[in-house]
Amino acid sequence: MATTSDIRNGLCIVYNSDTFKVVEFQHVKPGKGPAFVRTKLKSLTTGKVIDNTFSAGHKIDEVRVETRKYQYLYAEGDSYNFMNTDDYNQITLEKTALDAPELLKEGEIVTVIVRAADEMPLAVDMPQSVILEVTYTEPGVKGNTATNATKPATVETGASVNVPLFINEGDLIKIETAKGTYQERIKS
Repeated sequence: MATTSDIRNGLCIVYNSDTFKVVEFQHVKPGKGPAFVRTKLKSLTTGKVIDNTFSAGHKIDEVRVETRKYQYLYAEGDSYNFMNTDDYNQITLEKTALDAPELLKEGEIVTVIVRAADEMPLAVDMPQSVILEVTYTEPGVKGNTATNATKPATVETGASVNVPLFINEGDLIKIETAKGTYQERIKS
């Protein structure tokens, strides 16, 4: 049994007969009244994100998990296929287990969170950022350089990302997977 002081990002807990992963948390100690922990929890079975507040010292059921490296192979509809990089076993996960499936490129190495008790895959942690090639974007108009001006661009996985005006087709860009936002252009 853990308490609210053990809450951290990525912690897997049992809450309301479901398994959740802590996406965000904030310890709050108001001037009046008791302290509490405000959290955002993502269901590992449905993918639904809920907000919840735990009072300080509240007991929580922690789920013992292990992390393993898997390589993304391909997608079939809403099913995504991965291969363990150690023993080459393959698993199939539903789209709801992934945080940003539209940014997943074939061959990408991801971390799969597995419940230690029954070896059931629960969720997929993407890398902090991915490097993808821009396959389509409108050309930037010369002189149209207002502050922070952006345009939509389609990357090789089919995802749409807003990029600065100087980005052209064929450029490699770094995308933050948590927010799905452009970070920088990669020189090739």
